[in-house]
Amino acid sequence: MSVLPPVRKDRVITHLPECFNKGAALNTTTDFHTKVRKACQEQRTGTVGFKISKIIVVGDLAVGKTCLINRFCKDVFDKNYKATIGVDFEMERFEVLGVPFSLQLWDTAGQERFKCIASTYYRGAQAIIIVFDLNDVASLQHTRQWLEDAMKENDPAGIQLFLVGTKKDLSSPAQYCLIEQDAIRIAADINAEFWAVSALSGENVREFFFRLACLTFESNVLAELEKSNSRRIGDVVKINSNTSNLYTTKKKQPNCCQ
Repeated sequence: MSVLPPVRKDRVITHLPECFNKGAALNTTTDFHTKVRKACQEQRTGTVGFKISKIIVVGDLAVGKTCLINRFCKDVFDKNYKATIGVDFEMERFEVLGVPFSLQLWDTAGQERFKCIASTYYRGAQAIIIVFDLNDVASLQHTRQWLEDAMKENDPAGIQLFLVGTKKDLSSPAQYCLIEQDAIRIAADINAEFWAVSALSGENVREFFFRLACLTFESNVLAELEKSNSRRIGDVVKINSNTSNLYTTKKKQPNCCQ
């Protein structure tokens, strides 16, 4: 089995990042749950944890979903926009409270003709990022429909929602103030956490993804502790030659797209 390289130093997380806006946050605590921190501290024994959260990114065409992901994962911004066809995939590794943790970021197409392909990848998500353009009110109004489509494939009780406004660099203060009020109201209605970011400048992008990683990690650990108090955080997961590749999914078009 190949050995993964060490987690980048700038992906090591020891404290829970702050929310962007306390009026639309999944929680306003300033640290990890005490059970999570204690469990992780007790299991720093050299064993390797293998924890992954699947994150799907949805939203209208050209709102900046791919640019958002590329800014965080590759620290680049491509001005030559190319629409995502079907689904793209990125993996980002972290170390949270000493435990290896990864985010699978599924970048889905915003075009209507690719929606039936993209929807086949919605299932099994731990979090949904619903992206809209801070300069396009219609894209904000469409977020409810994107959420409804994504939730058809997932259990509402076990998923976290993030409403992310992009292209903050293009908004005037007055324009941003108006759409922020609407975004916070929608975020509260759908029980999502609101963020405003700029993929061009990088404003709030790193902070958002670190917050996303921490909240999904915390949720996973708490769920694991509830299932079995005897299960140890950081247990080795054995992968044999018959196990399918965890990072790839066979792309099979549904009948509606053939």
